[in-house]
Amino acid sequence: MSAAQFDIKYVAHLARLHLTPDEEKKLGAQLGGILGYIEKLKELDVTGVEPTAHAVPLVNVTRPDEVRPSLPHDKVLRNAPAQANGLFMAPKIVE
Repeated sequence: MSAAQFDIKYVAHLARLHLTPDEEKKLGAQLGGILGYIEKLKELDVTGVEPTAHAVPLVNVTRPDEVRPSLPHDKVLRNAPAQANGLFMAPKIVE
């Protein structure tokens, strides 16, 4: 979409913005500039460039999952303010 093909009033309506005529002019010019830059980017030759989400590769820094012994059930329930049938009881928060 080129800068001349968009309707600033429609865009403002979608964004739930109430613009004055001066603001429409200013925002229209700014959006037109942004669309112009996008058109320039479309001219780049990106053959052989793999799509990425980040400029540098990211690695998850969490520890690997491994099975470990957990606390005994009765010891855990000792900390519960209320319990029933071997489960924690919590107050109802939704009515």
